[in-house]
Amino acid sequence: MDESYKSLLIKQQYRIHNDHSAVKLCHWMKESMIHGRHCYKQDFYGIESHRCLQMTPAFNECSHRCTFCWRIQEKDFEVKEWAEPKDMLDALIGHQRQLISGFKGDPRCSKRMFDEASNPNQVAISLAGEPITYPYLSDFLKECHSRGMTTFLVTNGTYPDQLLNLDVLPMQTYVTVAAPNEEIYRRVCRPKIGDGWDRIMRTLEHLPSLDTRTVIRHTLVKGQNFGWVEEYAKLDGIASPDLIEPKGYVFVGASRQRLSLDSMPSFHEIMDFSKQLGSILGMDIIKEREDSRVLLLGRSDMDLNVRDSRQCPQ
Repeated sequence: MDESYKSLLIKQQYRIHNDHSAVKLCHWMKESMIHGRHCYKQDFYGIESHRCLQMTPAFNECSHRCTFCWRIQEKDFEVKEWAEPKDMLDALIGHQRQLISGFKGDPRCSKRMFDEASNPNQVAISLAGEPITYPYLSDFLKECHSRGMTTFLVTNGTYPDQLLNLDVLPMQTYVTVAAPNEEIYRRVCRPKIGDGWDRIMRTLEHLPSLDTRTVIRHTLVKGQNFGWVEEYAKLDGIASPDLIEPKGYVFVGASRQRLSLDSMPSFHEIMDFSKQLGSILGMDIIKEREDSRVLLLGRSDMDLNVRDSRQCPQ
């Protein structure tokens, strides 16, 4: 990794291990520890925000240059040596403990919250880049599960073979579908590969065969990929996911250089989109979070708590 690039990432509060994996404190983790406000995933899935390790094993390995992505782009590099899963997990937990060390003396953060935050029990494999390119992902997931940690993986869908070849699956697998058709996909996701759309179609076709909970996430940008409900519904019908998260784009990070505040759909616009999508697919709106501009479609009788439903070891 270029040293000037690494310095910029560290300034932005990323902590890096072995030049390819990273951790960063989520906004909602800080809010949870200080103000008792938490991430929508705690409302939806029972994930405790202050105990979440937001990380990536492959910081800059990605086949897309999405307009809405918060990361700095055009900084690709080759990984010469990949870290071992156990060493990587230990190192990133250590980095997170350093990042939260200042909360220990803050009277707004209880000792219980601080102690729990120092021992995360949820791993969000989603921070930046494309995590599935990490060659030891199965072993990393196995290591997390052996410690009683739940795991969420977010993928852009352009690596179907790697997903299908996982020996150990995450407890929840997200596939981001950020375009209703190939034309919009090329304009919004700006793929570096020529067959990205075909790869996504393969991922969606194979998704029902995965023995884990599956979620389709539609990141919706006003004026770019927002609308086309019937076309999104066709893609969701192929994937047959357990859940769907329509989520409005948020004006943060490097995306501010490419988009504007007007690119953010309102919560009511996301709500209307979700109602239409659910009506076509026969799914209900079962959760919503206005400040995060996100709703959850699924079956009203579904057990959403990932720790209970996947029987993660304690």
